[in-house]
Amino acid sequence: MKKMLGEDRRHELLHILKTTNEPITGTDLANHANVSRQVIVNDMNLLKARNEPIIATSQGYVYLKREEQMEVFERKIVCLHTAAQAEDEMLTIVDCGVTLKSVSIDHPVYGEITASMMLSNRHDVKTFLHRISKTQANYLSVLTDGTHLHEISASSEELLDRAEHMLRAKGYLVEE
Repeated sequence: MKKMLGEDRRHELLHILKTTNEPITGTDLANHANVSRQVIVNDMNLLKARNEPIIATSQGYVYLKREEQMEVFERKIVCLHTAAQAEDEMLTIVDCGVTLKSVSIDHPVYGEITASMMLSNRHDVKTFLHRISKTQANYLSVLTDGTHLHEISASSEELLDRAEHMLRAKGYLVEE
């Protein structure tokens, strides 16, 4: 089988996800496209960044059909913590059933810098942390002495409130 490339592959992956009601593993998608599972992970992240409603479950990837989508509530929160506390902050958010959509900082030279994260569960956080460790990259918040803004989303205001409550209890939330 010939290796599928770039946009053609992502188009095919979207078609498969949209026409299937069952979760599909990254390995199965990789075999179909004749690429590595890591390529599929990257493709899924690119598609999510384009606001495709794809979620990663323990059973595989699922495309949320428009009629299945619930109302989504979003909020921006300001956090402050050390780099060593970043994992705990991210896990606290996703463990409340909240998606960590992005991180932003207000850089003194470049202005606002925003990066998409799209972390919805512990696996997403662990994968993100592995990439940080593997590349020896710094968190954006290192550039602003730990202060950063997150855009978070959830299926209810109560879940967002719970995440804020937990972050506040741990001292990570910056209050007005």
